[in-house]
Amino acid sequence: MRLVFLGSGAFGLPTLRSLEAEHALLAVVSQPDRPAGRARKNTPTPVSEWAMAESKELIRPENVNAPEVVEMIRGLRPDALVVIAFGQKIGEPLLEDLPAFNLHASLLPAYRGAAPINRAMIDGCRETGVSVIELAQRMDAGDVHATRTLAIDPLETAGELHDRLAELGPEAVASVLQGLAQGTTSGVVQDETLVCQAPKLSRAESSVDFSDDASRIRDRIHGLTPWPGCDIDLDGQRLRVLRVRVSEALAEDVPPGTLLPDHRIACGAGALEFLEVQPIGKRPMPFKAYLNGRRLEPGVLARRHG
Repeated sequence: MRLVFLGSGAFGLPTLRSLEAEHALLAVVSQPDRPAGRARKNTPTPVSEWAMAESKELIRPENVNAPEVVEMIRGLRPDALVVIAFGQKIGEPLLEDLPAFNLHASLLPAYRGAAPINRAMIDGCRETGVSVIELAQRMDAGDVHATRTLAIDPLETAGELHDRLAELGPEAVASVLQGLAQGTTSGVVQDETLVCQAPKLSRAESSVDFSDDASRIRDRIHGLTPWPGCDIDLDGQRLRVLRVRVSEALAEDVPPGTLLPDHRIACGAGALEFLEVQPIGKRPMPFKAYLNGRRLEPGVLARRHG
């Protein structure tokens, strides 16, 4: 098929590579370069980087709905648009009489919005997936044409789950495009009574309350990793917690956040074993290696940072 791909984030790269191999990829549309990093240097999106490396026609509009941009894309005469993590709302003039499908990182209608992977993990979901939907004028509200499910590993982070979900995209999108080519594609209307939202994360969320249940704290830590991260204060030092394991048994009656003799952290219910941490300004390391350098005494408290 003749396709135009619209995307910016790395989540779309596995599908983009698959489309390039199996179809006629007419153009790639991505966000303009933006300042990034400490130097605030203008940096292309992951999708733009791929398109330039593969010498694909690349369009980077400030506004994809500008009349000249719409005319440029429609002038390519694509059979369909594939949209993944693009970052701009696509208006009706571009979509008129043109099939457009979006890959979303949740099992819709659950977790519509900007942070579906993180929110599903924070909420303690044990399963998630991806959905291929028709593009609609309401965010993530289009008819669902395909879903693929995936179990969430209790030890994985949102960054790792992001990469695993991205790998479900190529086959799911391919199945919808095949149906479109054969004239057999059909979508299922989303049940609006089952909708829940996945709002964008903020740095204000990057901490935990150790009086909560250990499993809920684990879900929050992993759901916030790698961004915005989960920061605590442990014996006066700010520490980013990257990966933990739940330990249900807690023999001692101590305040939540207490460092136990076996180096677990007491919680409101159960305890946590810190597996991987990152002192601010340093590299990630096993918590055991961090303890070797700090020699913390049992009884010190881990507290919410800030």
